[in-house]
Amino acid sequence: MGERELVRYRTFLYDSDRWRDFVFRPGDIVISSPPKCGTTWMQMICALLVLQEPILTQPLSVHSPWLDLLTRARRDVVADLKAQRHRRFIKTHTPLDGLPLGPSVTYVCVGRDPRDVALSWDNHLENIDFAAIVAALDAAATIDGITPEPMDVSPWADSALQRFWLWADDDTPPAESLSSLLRILHHLRTFWDAPDSVDAVMLHYDDLRADLESQMRILADRLTITVPEHRWPALVNAASFDEMRAQAALTAPNAHKGTLRDHQRFFNRGTSGQWRDLLNNDDLGRYRERVNAIGPLDVVDWVHRRSL
Repeated sequence: MGERELVRYRTFLYDSDRWRDFVFRPGDIVISSPPKCGTTWMQMICALLVLQEPILTQPLSVHSPWLDLLTRARRDVVADLKAQRHRRFIKTHTPLDGLPLGPSVTYVCVGRDPRDVALSWDNHLENIDFAAIVAALDAAATIDGITPEPMDVSPWADSALQRFWLWADDDTPPAESLSSLLRILHHLRTFWDAPDSVDAVMLHYDDLRADLESQMRILADRLTITVPEHRWPALVNAASFDEMRAQAALTAPNAHKGTLRDHQRFFNRGTSGQWRDLLNNDDLGRYRERVNAIGPLDVVDWVHRRSL
């Protein structure tokens, strides 16, 4: 791939600059989705397709490190990835325009109705142990020789509806935002507009929910992975929401690092359409105006399944 200027995505929690000079291997898989859109689910699916065993031998975050997460020193994450002998599948929340494009690398993105993302993000923030995050950030920064960024999360509010609108109306530039409606649509657009020369795959959360096996088979084909027929039932079951929740001590992000208060709560509901219990018709009208103003409309239609 030709050299191109990378957009730097930087918050107190992650920094896409850690991708610079990363040495890809042919066949690497980069899982790049907006937060709470199904990133962990896709990591598990890739683990099952690559390893072809229904039971993880290590925490999912060990099999599939998050390279740009600042709670571990970059040297340690890169060393772990260098030591891996299986086909690598690496997590990031960096959009495609912030990632180096390696030859023979596949970039996978999952999109989800942003209204459901907002509710899932709300639950996720309540479940984070921020004291543990700060301690990990400080320790990693000391090793990396950097100064941690000040912690900045979405303003809190008393009601779920107020928090939804703080998230939906947030105009923080995507390169500086952890999660917002603007950030999600921007991330998806970078994949939507990917040139044909980039092996970019976009999947929808609702399709994974509706027919998990079919979507896993589609992805296996895109990754040129052959799975013996007799293995499929166990692998699909292991990728189900209920099974991932039951194995949360292995499947929740960085579960072995203690940054979540409750591993199972990370897999809170996993359903679509939760927003219907929160937003009335007036709210939906306001949301429609906001999302259409951000655009682009083809991405808006795709991620909402034309349900605006």
